[in-house]
Amino acid sequence: MQFRLPSGLCALSVAVLALAPGLSLSGQDGPPPPKPSIPQSIAQAPTARVGKGIPPRANSGEYLARGQAGALSIGAEFDEHSVPTPEATLTTEDYVAVEVGFFGAPGAHAMVSSANFSLRVNGKKAALPAEQFAVVFRNLRDPSYAPPELEEAKSSKAGSIGSGAGGANQSDLGSTPPPIHIPPAMERAMQLEVENAALPEGDRALPVAGVIFFKYGGLRKGIHSLELLYTGPTGKVTIPLQP
Repeated sequence: MQFRLPSGLCALSVAVLALAPGLSLSGQDGPPPPKPSIPQSIAQAPTARVGKGIPPRANSGEYLARGQAGALSIGAEFDEHSVPTPEATLTTEDYVAVEVGFFGAPGAHAMVSSANFSLRVNGKKAALPAEQFAVVFRNLRDPSYAPPELEEAKSSKAGSIGSGAGGANQSDLGSTPPPIHIPPAMERAMQLEVENAALPEGDRALPVAGVIFFKYGGLRKGIHSLELLYTGPTGKVTIPLQP
């Protein structure tokens, strides 16, 4: 006994099969999903300079301090809590920065690493190890930036003092400053500046220069002596720095 589909259903099946490739192609040829937008400030950030450090000076003698480790000449300069970058000078409260430059014979190369450095403060036996540049991201500041929170607080205090009888609200002057909220685009831009300025790592053609960081939250007036210690492939050297 044979079972046959009604003629109408057979025609419908053929029509569906005929349209199926077209439906598949239609799905494939549809518009692609929109790409996530990238903020213009980040898209234009100087990512091409990442890992290149900062421009080296003419020679190691152009730095306030210098030392010799075999055939490698190292210039160094203490920048306190400032972070020199080609774009701007930033600050960080919890770390200090040292600008270093490596120099050698024409065409020479050197294995460069911030891990080869340490910093001895006030003659202490335990020297501070160099830190990776990303650790300073947490409290980077741009001294030229005027946070709107502070401007509003100043205006509010000035209005309170002017309107109060006999300066009744002058106690507001000693209140805790408002928290500062750095715009995300500005925060990312500062991080890129530090990443660009950090000492490059690996086999590098000389001369090459960059910034290295050490965890130290004290003030400059509390520093009486500084020594930058280098132990690398070409030898060892202790470089006295000017606080």
